[in-house]
Amino acid sequence: MVTRRRAGLLRGTVYRVFYRLPRKMQRFLARRVSPKYILGAVILLFDADGERLLMLRQPPGFGWGLPAGLIDRGEAPAHAAVRELREETGLSVELKPANPSAVVHVGGRWVDMVFTARVDAETHEPSVDGAEVLDARWHRLDDLPPLTPASAKLLSHYGIGPYSEALGEPVHD
Repeated sequence: MVTRRRAGLLRGTVYRVFYRLPRKMQRFLARRVSPKYILGAVILLFDADGERLLMLRQPPGFGWGLPAGLIDRGEAPAHAAVRELREETGLSVELKPANPSAVVHVGGRWVDMVFTARVDAETHEPSVDGAEVLDARWHRLDDLPPLTPASAKLLSHYGIGPYSEALGEPVHD
């Protein structure tokens, strides 16, 4: 059995050797032993009154979700959110971080950076391509359509949707 002192000495030796390696080798090793995370950008786009939320129906069409997508390597999360919103809905909107601004999903391997905005729904009508997004509509927060499980779970962090009862009052924008 390794004592606590011996484990500390061993760990210290490993770190000293690691930090003497060339920078490229350090990065290579760190990427091989570090956990991998998928980073996504999600947008909570509310109407001006905060009573409706823009929802999307995407293939295969089994529920409604939020405008969202993966963050490209080296891309700022805010830029990814703006890009995804524009690609999926044709809308260009100034976004700000939601509160909470990051949601770590069960299993800890997926992290969503969440952004929000309020816009006039009458002047911000989404347009969809029919391929990546089948439909985009404004839905009342108290009458949401059937949601994808991922969207329902994410919205619960903001006191919205079918899983929000335990959280109490909505905390959105």
